[in-house]
Amino acid sequence: MFKKSCCIRIGPRNRAICVLICCLSGVSLPWADELRYLGIFVIRSRVLKISLDHAQKVFIALQMLFFGKVGRVANEDVVLQLLSSKCLQFIIVCFGLEVCPFVTSDLSSLDFVINRFFMKLFKTNNFDVVKTCQQYFNFEILSTLSTKRSASFENFSSSENVFCEHTRYLI
Repeated sequence: MFKKSCCIRIGPRNRAICVLICCLSGVSLPWADELRYLGIFVIRSRVLKISLDHAQKVFIALQMLFFGKVGRVANEDVVLQLLSSKCLQFIIVCFGLEVCPFVTSDLSSLDFVINRFFMKLFKTNNFDVVKTCQQYFNFEILSTLSTKRSASFENFSSSENVFCEHTRYLI
């Protein structure tokens, strides 16, 4: 029952050694550097910080799956539409990109994975060509999508709705 449970410390004293927490059954909960909660990986740090390493791995696996199945057969527009509708939305929802606090460098690491996919799809190493292709195909990268969706989530949390008022304090 306690195999999936652990403790993590977030705050200025996150590196301080803590006493083990014992349950009524006598089992001690371990202190961890990272924990998984609803698919989101929280890291021990001074502030609430989410790890995007797992999101990158999932995104790369989905990219390779799509590229392996339809990459050289379908035209670029179809591949990018599949990537946008299936992969990007999956990553945003499953890894909480719209509600979790991220710094620009975190989202840039996910954008890098997308840019590498564009380089592979269009057989180029030129970043300017990649940016032009993204504009031409009207493809929004994760940092842009996350910012837009975060703004709509903030509108939800400031709503006058009774449900929204009660959930506001949980965020």
